[in-house]
Amino acid sequence: MTVAPADAPTLSDAPLKPRSAVVFGVIALVLIGLNLRAGIAGASALLHDFQQVLGYGPLVAAIIPSIPTLCFAVAGAATSWLTGRLGVEKAILLALGFLAGGLLLRGIPATGMLVAGTVVGMSGLAVCNVAMPSFIREHFAHRTSAMTALYTVTMTTGATVTAVAVVPLALTLGSPSAAVGAIGFLAVAAFLGFLPVVLHAHRNSVRSTAPRISPWPLLRTRKGQLLTAIFALQALLAYSLISWFPSMLISMGLSSADSGLMYGLMQLVSVPAGMVLLAIGSRPRMFRPALYLVSITMVAGLASLLVVPVGLAIIPTVLLGFGLGIFPLVMVMISRSGTSTAETTALSTLAQSTGYLLATAGPFGAGLLFSGTGGWSLPVALLLGLAVAQVVVAHLISRAPLSGLKK
Repeated sequence: MTVAPADAPTLSDAPLKPRSAVVFGVIALVLIGLNLRAGIAGASALLHDFQQVLGYGPLVAAIIPSIPTLCFAVAGAATSWLTGRLGVEKAILLALGFLAGGLLLRGIPATGMLVAGTVVGMSGLAVCNVAMPSFIREHFAHRTSAMTALYTVTMTTGATVTAVAVVPLALTLGSPSAAVGAIGFLAVAAFLGFLPVVLHAHRNSVRSTAPRISPWPLLRTRKGQLLTAIFALQALLAYSLISWFPSMLISMGLSSADSGLMYGLMQLVSVPAGMVLLAIGSRPRMFRPALYLVSITMVAGLASLLVVPVGLAIIPTVLLGFGLGIFPLVMVMISRSGTSTAETTALSTLAQSTGYLLATAGPFGAGLLFSGTGGWSLPVALLLGLAVAQVVVAHLISRAPLSGLKK
């Protein structure tokens, strides 16, 4: 697979938009990006505290970090239908409303509210996840790589800042629930910031009138299968680490505060990693080396997590952070995968809903195995095997150009 330079026109027939619409679109992209992992990262950093304060058992402890990927699968599957009914912009606005409401609901200190708020918030997040590649394609057709980079960088920045700040915030407020509930105000800002984009789209009939394309028949195509496979593997590995990495470090002997710092560092490293990988992959015939590099680094990070002493925990932290940089590469593939916005939405729905459904086994299975074995060696070893499988899929998806992925 080859990738065109970041600024190459990918949809030459896309109309140019007024400068104000572009500015509001970029602002909205940044605000949405800041939210797309903040709610997950904030809860993950406090999972140990939640269990101690709220008193739920190991089964609930395994279920809670599995809710995001399960919601991404179930709610994400409806995104193609929802965007067909409302348009991409209105669907995202509705999703941001659910995200803000769910995150604020988690501020109520009760296990039921934590679970319910996570379900509602992550369902909104699911629609945003699936719809954003189509939003980027429709509003920034000539800057897909640059806007994808901005979107993923702000997403990781939001997760990093939240991961580092949420533990001190919980200590200041005296409640982990209050700390994660406060993240909801960031989602409220995204909702308000996206309103001008929706109003512009409504007034100027930006919504496409193209017929909706069902995503599920695309699973029989090579393009659909490979996009789903690469998305599922990276999501399973990412959300297993996002959910349990602090707990892994605590079991190695780090304090909660130090594990939170390492968790934030892992997220922080993924920011420049994604930018570097996009820069490499945007060069002719360099997309495959970029996929190899990031996938092999993930293998090295998980392997080092099994063997390095606690004093060298920074080594797997940095390697795993770089390995998480695969996400923007995958999002660029999805954004450019279709011949129309409708097909892009269908492929995004297929890859993300099916991929997240499979990825749910990661955080849930890892949590159960940890509870059953009392350690992280077996769960990390299984994740290492899946990281090797990701290298194989990266080879297959980049071996020859996929139809509709010519950039």
